[in-house]
Amino acid sequence: MADNLIKIAYLYEDLMNTYGDSGDVKILRFLLKREGYDSQVDNISLDADFDADDYDFVFFGGGQDFEQTVVAKDLPRHKDTLDKYINGGNPMLCICGGYQLMGDYYKTSSGVTIKGLGILPLHTVFKADKRMIGDTKYMTEWGEVTAFENHSGQTYFDDPDKLHPLGDMIEGYGNNPQDKCEGLRYRNFIGSYSHGPLLKNVNVANSIMKIIIERHNERIKQAEKVTD
Repeated sequence: MADNLIKIAYLYEDLMNTYGDSGDVKILRFLLKREGYDSQVDNISLDADFDADDYDFVFFGGGQDFEQTVVAKDLPRHKDTLDKYINGGNPMLCICGGYQLMGDYYKTSSGVTIKGLGILPLHTVFKADKRMIGDTKYMTEWGEVTAFENHSGQTYFDDPDKLHPLGDMIEGYGNNPQDKCEGLRYRNFIGSYSHGPLLKNVNVANSIMKIIIERHNERIKQAEKVTD
């Protein structure tokens, strides 16, 4: 394993990138390069093999209902490896549709229920009469974040004792109009409705980058133990 090569898995980049969420990956690659790290991005798409343990960071962007339905049929193949990765405290960022698919289900505009992976106790329901669109602002443990949201899916935590919001809303809707919070932070998993992209907020980007580097260094140590 190269000491300066960060491996990034981009889940369904060709299907789940409706709002340009690839910008988050580009920003991380820029910041990692500045810190002396090269990066390799693998697109994990339909029918591709995937072991999350091989990566330092996993990213999953957003998409429309049709693409999300296609991805949802393929995604269960990766449930075990993602469950182990997330619950092991490893860094993953999911935006919009990717965030929703980590939960139990997403009920679409046509009334169809898309089954999620069920790794995290949350669910999402499409509300046709309440599209949440516009600039957002919220406060996180890393400071204030500004972004843009555009979604009709409303996400609710089914186990608030286990899941914690990424931030408290100042402007905008976030997860839903009632709870006044944005996104999810569970261990080093982050889910968010923030486009723009989210990591234009350098305070958040730098914080995630540090977690990625920590994960990378731990992988190197484990690899060295195996070869000793």
